[in-house]
Amino acid sequence: MNTSGAASPPEWTTAELMAVELARLLRNDDVAVMGTASALPQVACGLARATHAPDLWFVAGGTCGVNPHLAPTVASCCDEDLLRSDTVLPLGDVVLLEGRGDVFTVFFAGGLQIDSHGNCNLVAVGDRERPALRGPGTVGLPFLSRVGRVLIYSMSHTRRTFVERVDFLGGPGFLDGPESWATAGLTGGGPAAVVTPLCTMDFDPTSLRMRLRSVHPGVEVEQVVAATGFELVMPDVVVQTQGPRSEELAVVRRLDPSGVLKGR
Repeated sequence: MNTSGAASPPEWTTAELMAVELARLLRNDDVAVMGTASALPQVACGLARATHAPDLWFVAGGTCGVNPHLAPTVASCCDEDLLRSDTVLPLGDVVLLEGRGDVFTVFFAGGLQIDSHGNCNLVAVGDRERPALRGPGTVGLPFLSRVGRVLIYSMSHTRRTFVERVDFLGGPGFLDGPESWATAGLTGGGPAAVVTPLCTMDFDPTSLRMRLRSVHPGVEVEQVVAATGFELVMPDVVVQTQGPRSEELAVVRRLDPSGVLKGR
């Protein structure tokens, strides 16, 4: 008998689990901002506001809608449906707020590559002049160094995505580690967590390298190790990520009735 209150794995998708896991990382006093492909953080913020963080505010970066009225969730923050919100800010104002460093406490980030110290690359993979893969550019990632903490998410967990060192530093994490981080003079708190389809990771406070925090239900530690292109810091005990509770899943489904996350 299931007495934990968690829904059994067949009842939720990996993306729904990831949205719930991101929501659990949010606080009641947070002000969050996200980029374009952001269905996961949209739902995470909506879930947090509906449960443990009713005073959280969030900005959908593409449309700059503040506290968008989700349901249905849309795949992109550039969708005009997100203009149904408490208010809408000019894009220039959002950029200025990102640069101030005293407004946003959370930045949801990702990348073509994410490295062992949480640096993100959305610019290009391979040689800059003749890249194997070109991305959209730095976009808002340079402002990662200005916010209270960075929550990284990626729907891809492979050795091509999680690399020892990014080919292009578009969004600073902990740079090259403690020494470079200490001398860089960055005002933000750095990356706090990474959520993928396989696991949740955080960062070792001494080395500032990515550390395995929990594996999702049905995933083995060995799978995570094999899919990661660098050596993860390992805790003494690796726990299992708690699946979505029935009440959490109900909110997620209410926010996402068209099933954007169910298809992922």
